[in-house]
Amino acid sequence: MQDWRQNKLVFGVLLLPPTAWLVLFFTLPLAIVWVYSFGKRGPLGETLLAFSFDNYLRAIEWINLSILLKSTWIAAVTTALCLLVGFPLAMGIAFSPGKYRNVLLLLVILPFWTNLLIRTYSWIAILRTRGYVNMTLEWLHGKLDALLGLFGAAGALGKFQPLELLYNENAVIVGLVYVHLPFMVLPLYATLEKLDKSYLEASLDLGAGQWRTMFSVMVPLSLPGIATGTLLVFILSLGTFLTPDLLGGPDSIMIGNLIAQQFGQARDWPFGSALSFLLMYATFIFLWLKAVISRREGGVSY
Repeated sequence: MQDWRQNKLVFGVLLLPPTAWLVLFFTLPLAIVWVYSFGKRGPLGETLLAFSFDNYLRAIEWINLSILLKSTWIAAVTTALCLLVGFPLAMGIAFSPGKYRNVLLLLVILPFWTNLLIRTYSWIAILRTRGYVNMTLEWLHGKLDALLGLFGAAGALGKFQPLELLYNENAVIVGLVYVHLPFMVLPLYATLEKLDKSYLEASLDLGAGQWRTMFSVMVPLSLPGIATGTLLVFILSLGTFLTPDLLGGPDSIMIGNLIAQQFGQARDWPFGSALSFLLMYATFIFLWLKAVISRREGGVSY
């Protein structure tokens, strides 16, 4: 392949359209929002340009900081559950016969073919008071009550009370795990699929059991995929908006919902911009830490 340095003109011409696209539709809007974050809200909801850190100071007030901490907690729990479910799933796909591997990967990415709004509404149908979960539990309750009736204890279970599964923090976590699980599985699969199986065979031949081989050999060798998947799921969960808005209640508002409120009903774009860039600063810090750790370990940052 010819070195691009020998054809700088051709390289520059090919690079110009994507560069212009990124500058016009990504860098420039981002710069405008960053400038807004130092402004202030006018009496009629307009944005007045200024240079003040008041919006950032307001963002770390307890009422707003508590929402950020709650969002961090929900994102951390979501990431842990995705790792707990995603690692065995990725391992099963990576070690499956080649003829089934593509089909299993297709099943993992299949939800991306459906709109996120529709997928979230499907969880409302599942978790609501008259949803599929409560209807199934009510059916089991009736069958068990009828069984007890054969022994003269009919009605011992009382009337079935539907479980409150929707519009709370648990429903938000369930929805986030469902949405972001593929972002954990795919990096893990990419790492496990390239794993040298001879290390596992050597561990088993030397007397280590299946569990010890997995935790002492496979997991350490899978750390690049674990780190990438964890970072992706955590960042995406932290800034999410739609899932807590539809599945959550008043006590499960996340930082993404707060930002949307500032750009919407509150018409306070400077404060919303400051909150947005706080998330972006946190994202940059996480990416920088991952790069530093990868460099120190001599590994490759995927």
